[in-house]
Amino acid sequence: MQARPLEGIRVVDYSHFLAGPYVGRCLAALGAEVIKVERPGTGDAGRQHATVLDDEQSGYFLQLNMGKRGVSVNMKDPRGKAFMQRLCDSADVFIENYRPGALDKLGLGYAELSTRNPGLVYCSISAYGHTGPDAHRAGFGLIAEAKSGIMQMVGTPGERPPLLRISLGDMYTGIHAVAAINAALLGRVKSQRGQHIDMALYDTLVSMHEYAVQCYTLQGVLPEQTGHDMPTSTLYGVFRAADGDLVIAAQVDDAWKRFAALVEAHGGPAGFGADTRFHAGTGRNAHRAKILSVVEPWVAARSVASVLELLDGIDVPCAKVQRIDEVLTDPQIQARGMVVEQQHPRYGTLRLPNLPFKFSDCDTTVRDVAPDLGQHNAEVARALGFSPDEIRAMQAEGVLYSKRVNDD
Repeated sequence: MQARPLEGIRVVDYSHFLAGPYVGRCLAALGAEVIKVERPGTGDAGRQHATVLDDEQSGYFLQLNMGKRGVSVNMKDPRGKAFMQRLCDSADVFIENYRPGALDKLGLGYAELSTRNPGLVYCSISAYGHTGPDAHRAGFGLIAEAKSGIMQMVGTPGERPPLLRISLGDMYTGIHAVAAINAALLGRVKSQRGQHIDMALYDTLVSMHEYAVQCYTLQGVLPEQTGHDMPTSTLYGVFRAADGDLVIAAQVDDAWKRFAALVEAHGGPAGFGADTRFHAGTGRNAHRAKILSVVEPWVAARSVASVLELLDGIDVPCAKVQRIDEVLTDPQIQARGMVVEQQHPRYGTLRLPNLPFKFSDCDTTVRDVAPDLGQHNAEVARALGFSPDEIRAMQAEGVLYSKRVNDD
């Protein structure tokens, strides 16, 4: 097996909550040494966000910070600032997701750190980016989802849009940041210089529009809420069976013809499969209501399993709308190793989502659990050249904070 691609790269993860920590988790899986830096006392606010296991860890934090080493530094003490300067001088990558300008006050902005370390790849993630009239505004993924036009397109016509229930803006921006960081590291091989990567949640979600922007700029059509199917791509949507919901994707002409013939052969109206009005996408869209009036009751009269069996038999894409417990036991997910098991010294066996990276000749599954607050203070300080006496003094006085040391 090869070494993982980013082995030998040191990353300082000075981020919190979701987008930044997700970037750090990805880089750790790819082999980088990722050092998670947290504030003394409470640490990353994500430690107390959702499924809190004790006063120090949450499922949220465990998932996003696995594979990292953890330090907790008091930046108000000159020794804490010196520690951070040494750490950043030794780093290849710095990740932060604070409001633009916030880290300048701590001496951790790009201008200062890159002066000391010209090869540093510095990645900032914020709601609106570091330029533009809204750069100063605070924001989360929810704000970007609303601003981007994505939220307005989902849900039932006439009703408030639903929450997406996954952090699309944070996660999608995070994986774009991973790509940008790797590109900058590759570019550094030739230039010998790093650079500042400015990622915005709002930018990322606007970039996701695969058809809505074209609809408006090319045809003057504003996408609207459509409920359970897509009027511009018949037949493509969510359908209710007798015992649950499923999705059907028969929007491609050949798949539609197979599907329509199947419906007719299994109790649908005579001539449904041969109706040439429906054989092309434009015709299906024009007669969408007629098609749905046939397909919806046809599906509703059957179980999910029976519909899936019929459609799988004619190679029409379909799937059950699964609950999370069903996802975790799905043989496909198990075969792909998409649930990683870790052994935690306090919580026992943890089962958390894996990352989707699959390499032919190296394993990127992270087995190391997320660090306790300040768990690796002494280890990292020694590597940075601090003496044993300096480390003991910084630990005793809370400059290097550890819940295990300073709160006992």
